[in-house]
Amino acid sequence: MTPFRIFFISALSFGCQFLHGQNMVGPIPPRDIQIKIALYAAPAEQAEGATVLGYDSDGQMITLKEGTNDLVCLTDDPSRNNIHVACYHKALEPFMARGRELRALGHSTEEIRKIRGEEADAGRLKMPEHPSGLFVFDADQVDVNMTTGEIKNGRSRAVVHTPYLTGEQSGLPTKPVGGGMPWLMDAGTHRAHIMITPPK
Repeated sequence: MTPFRIFFISALSFGCQFLHGQNMVGPIPPRDIQIKIALYAAPAEQAEGATVLGYDSDGQMITLKEGTNDLVCLTDDPSRNNIHVACYHKALEPFMARGRELRALGHSTEEIRKIRGEEADAGRLKMPEHPSGLFVFDADQVDVNMTTGEIKNGRSRAVVHTPYLTGEQSGLPTKPVGGGMPWLMDAGTHRAHIMITPPK
């Protein structure tokens, strides 16, 4: 499995998760810290107006901050090691919310992918009708101050979700080419998306 594929599976799996009594790696941070960490994934011009989803003291997902624009951000899941936050256009929320629902029911990542694919193909799961951005920010736990929410040495990635787009339609390569060049992953499927990974 390539690093690119690992990244996208991680990004979308993140949108599937609830804590629901899982063993906690660390305590759930205060609301303001959760919001601050989540917004590391947001483009600067959209951060202030973004909706932020996070966790209450029982580990249930709640809205931490109501937004005024089209960006939805998910804060870090404290049941996992390291920091992983994501923001995406609200057109992706039905897809993300369905993943979280299926995860809460105990389905595996592979099962969630299959179920959502079948539902999207049948028109039962609403998918974006236009290219929709998804932004991810990762950091090692040692580089995060959980008291202040300050993070150093983070890594950013971006995806443009384009359901059912093909390589022929887009002119994009369907395999990674390196050097930060965009390419189309899962071409022709409900998961089709343009990967934009900055070179290291």
